[in-house]
Order: sequence, then C-alpha cells, then structure tokens
Amino acid sequence: MSIATEVDLQALYGRRPRVLVVDDQPANVQALYQVFAADHQVFMATTGAQALGVCEAQHPDLVLLDVEMPGLDGYQVCERLKVDPALRDIPVIFVTAHEDEVAEARALDAGAVDFITKPIKPRIVRARARTHLTLKHQSDLLRQWAYIDGLTVVGNRRLFDDRLAMEWARAVRQRTSLSVVLIDVDHFKRFNDRYGHQAGDDCLRRVAAALKAGLRRPADLLARYGGEEFVCLLPETDATGALALAEQLGRAVRELGIEHTTSDVAAVVTVSLGACTQPAGVVGSAATLLREADAQLYAAKSSGRDQARATSLSAP
Repeated sequence: MSIATEVDLQALYGRRPRVLVVDDQPANVQALYQVFAADHQVFMATTGAQALGVCEAQHPDLVLLDVEMPGLDGYQVCERLKVDPALRDIPVIFVTAHEDEVAEARALDAGAVDFITKPIKPRIVRARARTHLTLKHQSDLLRQWAYIDGLTVVGNRRLFDDRLAMEWARAVRQRTSLSVVLIDVDHFKRFNDRYGHQAGDDCLRRVAAALKAGLRRPADLLARYGGEEFVCLLPETDATGALALAEQLGRAVRELGIEHTTSDVAAVVTVSLGACTQPAGVVGSAATLLREADAQLYAAKSSGRDQARATSLSAP
C-alpha cells in the first residue's frame, strides 16, 4: 500500500484508525500488531471475554478475530457484537487457520465482513482492512446524516430512541444512573403567529445551539424530540446533576434575548423543562423514565413555565 493511501485513511478518520486484534496465540497477535502498528492504534486481546470488554471500552473501527479460543470462540464473540446496538456496526474480519467452506460460511453467518486464512500475508491483510475501514467510515457518515434533524442540525428522534435504549441497558448492566430532560419552548405557537414561520425556524435553531453548547460531556446527547420540543439524554448523571443542568439550560435560552412580546411568561423566549433520573441500581424502564420526565415538564408548564422540575424513579 502506498504512503499516500495510508495518509488518506488517517485523514478520513481524523485520527489513526483503531484496530482490535484477538487471538489466543501471542505470536499471532504480535504478527498482526507489526502489520498495523505504524499507522493504526492497535488494541490486543487473547480471549473472547477480553475482546468484548475492549470493544465496549474502546469502540474499535475494525476487529481481526481468531476462531479457536478458550471460553468464548470467535463465532460467539462476533454474534454477541452483532446483537449489541452500540457495537454491531464494528466490522469483523476472521483471521484463522480454518480453510474449509463450512468455517467461512459460519463466520459470514455470524456477521463477519471478511475471512482471511493463516499464515497471513501482510499486504493482503492491510488491503482488506483498508477496504473495510473505508466502508465503515462511509457507513458511519450515512448513519450520522440519518440521525440529524434537518432544521436544527442536532440529533433527531430516531437517534434519541436508539441511544436511550442503548444507554438504559448500559445503566442497568453497570448499575449507573441515567437522566433525561424534556424541554419545551414556551408559547411557541404564539411566536410563530406573531413573527412568522421563518423567524420561528430561526428561533428553534438558536435555541438548539444554546442547549447543545450547555451540555458538559461528549456522552451527553441533545435531540429534537418533535416540533418545539427537545430532549437531553445524560448518562451517569444523578438527579441533582440533572436538575442543575436543566436550570442552566433554561437560563442559557433566556439569555439569548430572543424577543417574544406575545408570551405571558417573559418578553423573551423561554423554555420549560422536566427531568427524570433512574438512580444507580434502580431497575425501571426507558418508557417509565420518559413518562415521568414528561410529567415533570407538564408540572413546570402548569406552574407558570420558564422553570425546571425533576424527579427520580424509585425501587419497586
């Protein structure tokens, strides 16, 4: 592979692509490490359980996976990756001593994108890896655009629904807290009637930008929930943190100073917010979390708007 192609691949990702090598034989791991170490970030695992742990922690861009391993074999590892919403889009290439059609077919049925036999040929392995890394980047871009709200350029409802299911499952598994905040622009219909729909669209864009700027961590998500409603998903955030952030977001929107003379709340655009938290160790449901956040939003609006209300789920 040419130096120019290598640079292009890194430019595509904006960093060195992350590759996970999984094999129970150290010599095989070392051989593949030497193939990729110069221009990829290489992670290594010698068991199936380790491989799944590295995937969850590091989210590699590509997995090179052996079949025969103690405990979980390669087929089982691949199958588990493909049923995990957070990991299923990672391409898996089997690198194995098996050469028969049955083994190859089983690998592809498990969700692999390619099948390479040992002993490896470095140039062939690199070329196939490059192909699948390029395809993954293109697929990631397509998924990203499918998850973006066209007006406000924040996440859309589809992205939120997918991430909520994923983060709720992770919170239950890891016994961590999870919070959601529902946000509604106060008297937005009056705003549209007074200033026109073009001004209304611009208002939503500015509100979305202020809300997004107020999020503190990369894992936090802002999405447009529908119409003039937004939602924040806050992993590992307790009830105190969720309420504090909700109040901060409300202030950020008010400080935009967008004129709203037909509002009976303030002379500028404001929002009402409702938060709900699933505390660490409490097993509820994603639907209940949303329903209770919506109830808190209703309480905030019923109490005069331009404020945040919050609650927590309790153990059954």
